[in-house]
Amino acid sequence: MQYTWEDIERFVNACSHCPLSRTRCRPVMGRGDHQADLMLIAEAPGRDEDRQGRPFVGRSGEVLDRLLRDCGLDREEIYMTNILKCHPPGNRDPKEEEKEACLPYLKYETYLLKPKIIVCLGSVAARRIISPDFKIARQHGIWTYRKKCALTAVYHPSAILRDSSKYETAKADFQEIVKKYMEHQE
Repeated sequence: MQYTWEDIERFVNACSHCPLSRTRCRPVMGRGDHQADLMLIAEAPGRDEDRQGRPFVGRSGEVLDRLLRDCGLDREEIYMTNILKCHPPGNRDPKEEEKEACLPYLKYETYLLKPKIIVCLGSVAARRIISPDFKIARQHGIWTYRKKCALTAVYHPSAILRDSSKYETAKADFQEIVKKYMEHQE
């Protein structure tokens, strides 16, 4: 059976596969252009995202929007999602069983989107998507290729909030991402 974006969102909204479904306000489905070549994947929604049911609406979202703007991209031309669709209490790192419960949704989002570029925001996403031993401080901005898709990772916007010196590094990484993105637009 071929599912649609609406089907996946309905499944996410009704999901009860892990205990996070009992503590969430709203599940957070990915958002953006369903025809985008560029997909951003983070680890999990934060408190603001949980309240609004949308990805990257809090302070981290402001940092991400600034990074995108500084590199000539707009939220509307990309697709953003998280591995988890529910907010872990206290902003703790997602547990392995929570990631496993949500992984089918992420896989289907990726299947429907068919991105040419996937950018992992932060080490949790990079370890799940790129490599279990991924080290963000050493490997950010390095490209990996899988099934006609280019993958890389950058510092998560929340890491930039904690350490503003990471902004310029993330901006340089995003500038390279934009170059690759533009190559795919030609």
